[in-house]
Amino acid sequence: MTTTVPEKQPGREPAERLDERLIKTSPLKKLMGRPELGSVVGAIAVFVFFSVFADSFLRASSLATVLYASSTLGIMAVPVALLMIGGEFDLSAGVLVTSSALVSSMFSYQMTANTWVGVGVSLLVTLAIGAFNGFMLTRTKLPSFIITLGTFLMLTGMNLGFTKLISGTVSTKSISDMEGFESAKDVFASTFTIGGVDFKITILWWLALVLVATWLLLRTRVGNWIFAVGGDVDAARAVGVPVNKTKIGLYMGVAFGAWISGQHLLFSFDVVQSGEGVGNELIYIVAAVIGGCLITGGYGSAVGAAIGALIFGMTSKGIVFAEWNSDWFKFFLGAMLLLATLLNAWVRKRAEAIK
Repeated sequence: MTTTVPEKQPGREPAERLDERLIKTSPLKKLMGRPELGSVVGAIAVFVFFSVFADSFLRASSLATVLYASSTLGIMAVPVALLMIGGEFDLSAGVLVTSSALVSSMFSYQMTANTWVGVGVSLLVTLAIGAFNGFMLTRTKLPSFIITLGTFLMLTGMNLGFTKLISGTVSTKSISDMEGFESAKDVFASTFTIGGVDFKITILWWLALVLVATWLLLRTRVGNWIFAVGGDVDAARAVGVPVNKTKIGLYMGVAFGAWISGQHLLFSFDVVQSGEGVGNELIYIVAAVIGGCLITGGYGSAVGAAIGALIFGMTSKGIVFAEWNSDWFKFFLGAMLLLATLLNAWVRKRAEAIK
């Protein structure tokens, strides 16, 4: 009995030989697979909601206020999102902002130096703390929750202890009359005007960080490393990804965001309260999760985190513009976290189902 072998058809390759990179993906599946899709839907819903229930919400000055509130959170939410994509957390991020401001202020005041010297010293100290978190994580193999919780407690005590030791109170001395203060304020806490509406410079810092982080994630080898270590650290290490350096770099990225936020805090008010920042780390994580980052790592985007911060800004200020009791804010924030998590999970399942 003779067996006939089917002839190879021109332009066709056996299924087992097809390179999966050449398989076309429908635009709908690409859209459904975007991490920030759920947050975009949520942001539109929140915007429409407060546009209806808060009469002053759509005023240009009100929107500028919303953007300012969003930017102060977003500056931290973006690097925190990158860290979460890399599979880790940082519970010290909130108090690290205060630490950055305290170092800058107290060094300038005690050394009677130009405030820019204090700003530079603060950058070095803040980055060193971020590197410490990453180093301890990679060397001890302890969960990031434990490492950064320890750093959180140490920084909380140091912020209060050193401030009382040096200044005798729980706040720093004013540095508004020192050389370099005005130029530093122009960089970190100034206001610019567009169309007669005042905007804070933190909005520009926020947008710049989103652009850089998005480019880093999607256009560089480092971005591939971040997704790899967040998805499967053992597999990443097996293919040559520098896991330890990547994680330390991510923690230093969070520290850099904390430095920017800390300098804004200092040069906005020229004094710093040593107890500030406690609890803010959870808000940064919430913004990243609302923006589509997975708790388990390996999935998310900087744009999504920025939209999560925008939702936070619209909600926090929308409640004020609607003249509601601000005590309800945390309730709304918690509800948005749960809804965003459920929506993100649904979107991912739908994306996987679409061929």
